Amino acid sequence: ILKRRNMRKDIDFKATDGTTLRGWHYLPDGSGKHATIVMAHGFSAVKEMYLDKFADAFAKAGFASVVYDNRNFGASDGQPRQEIDPWLQVRDYSDAITFALSLDQTDAARIGVWGSSYSGGHVLVVAAIDRRVKCVVSQVPFISGSQGTRRLVRADFLAGLFAQCAEDRRDRAAGKPPAMIPVVDENPLAVSALPTADSYKWFSETHKSRAPAWRNEVTLKTIEYGFGYEPGAYIGNISPTPLLMIVGVTDHLTVADLAIKAYEQAYEPKKLVLLPGGHFDAYVEEFDQACQPACEWFAAHLLPKDRRRQ
Repeated sequence: ILKRRNMRKDIDFKATDGTTLRGWHYLPDGSGKHATIVMAHGFSAVKEMYLDKFADAFAKAGFASVVYDNRNFGASDGQPRQEIDPWLQVRDYSDAITFALSLDQTDAARIGVWGSSYSGGHVLVVAAIDRRVKCVVSQVPFISGSQGTRRLVRADFLAGLFAQCAEDRRDRAAGKPPAMIPVVDENPLAVSALPTADSYKWFSETHKSRAPAWRNEVTLKTIEYGFGYEPGAYIGNISPTPLLMIVGVTDHLTVADLAIKAYEQAYEPKKLVLLPGGHFDAYVEEFDQACQPACEWFAAHLLPKDRRRQ
């Protein structure tokens, strides 16, 4: 039987294009093959920003997990650094599933995916197109780049931002380095990728307490990619894979009404859990309220009855 202190091991694996992604492999107590959850973080975040807390809870509930940093961030390789291409991240999820299936401890018939915020959108796409996925949990998900951006950014600011993106395209073509933008700023009216007060508070505090490697910047191209990303469009194709969506009712970053509207377009089997708080509460103040339903959903659809833990 594995001892708890040996539950997590460092891993690395290659994405299809050869980029090395790095993270952790968690195992529950017990030998043999385990239902395995593949998970990565959201917009610009690194795995130390509470993914270890979720993976540990999943292990205690009987699941293995493959946790990794997104390409261009944290411990993973990839260029340009700090650039988020959502479609590359979606493909990396499938490559992480392939890696998980190569591990002796993985039960190939019991693969789940978990994502939160930006990756909460990714897992909707992955579950819709990668039929190896047998269960999906999408927490405070990013649903629509076009609608979400227009909710967050004033129209006059958005026009200026697109002008900067056009200039960045010209500069990149001329061989200049990519333009950068802060992820968060103390002043919500300043230019940043996530211009909300709770974004600044969570990233700043979590950077200091848990994730010193996190950097408060992304490429400007990241914003352009995000505006064209519509993961909610895939939600009708997830069934018959079971979908659990966890939504914060006061979420004004990945706004709650867009998530609930998307959920209504999904087919059974599905379940919606509403948290009373905002976007970041699922990681800290409402962690148990977010994590316990996820454990129960994965158990109901990935574990045989005699292996479900009470």
